Amino acid sequence: MSKTVKIILLVLGVLLIDQVLKIYIKTNFQYGEDMPLFGANWAYFNFVENNGMAFGLSLRGEYGKLALSLFRIVAVVFLWIYIQRLIKQNAHFGLLVSFGLIFAGAVGNIIDSTFYGLIFSESFYHGGLAQMFPPGGGYAGLLHGKVVDMLYFPIIDTHFPSWFPFWGGQRFEFFKPVFNIADASISTGVGILLVFYNKFFKEEPKTQSEDTLNTAETKTENQE
Repeated sequence: MSKTVKIILLVLGVLLIDQVLKIYIKTNFQYGEDMPLFGANWAYFNFVENNGMAFGLSLRGEYGKLALSLFRIVAVVFLWIYIQRLIKQNAHFGLLVSFGLIFAGAVGNIIDSTFYGLIFSESFYHGGLAQMFPPGGGYAGLLHGKVVDMLYFPIIDTHFPSWFPFWGGQRFEFFKPVFNIADASISTGVGILLVFYNKFFKEEPKTQSEDTLNTAETKTENQE
């Protein structure tokens, strides 16, 4: 199995898990509804939506949303071209996996922002369930959909002591952002890239043609 096929399967696997979970949450949870996972008090499904970037970050306004969507589409096209270039250069497979995860996560959120406004009804705070393909049409136009988030892990949820400077008595929560599988895929890819950076770039990757040429030269020298 070629590296290209492996990366495509990785991307498709992430996208399948991401989209199945998002559609399930969108159509089975009211906006703002949460549900503990595995009976834990630090892991939840918590349905929220945002206008675009990872972990709930966004650009304000209609044009900000459109600009963000278009920018991400252009970015993933160039990222896939770069991945193909790395494959031709026979780059370390771990490097390809890291960029593949980043690519899959970016595409996952692009699907939301591009199409979800067309195929789902609006979700209101504790205001009923959204419909997929509603009779009256979706809640927004092309490229104006909202990204569905649902993973919430408040591992630490406490209050600062009253004597603590500046924040005394205030609530402290970690990890507060609500995210999705696509966000997790991007973060995992970046994490792999940072941890194994030296290993991935220890030596300049050789193209397949260079490897073939070097092998031929070695055989010629041995025959002589």
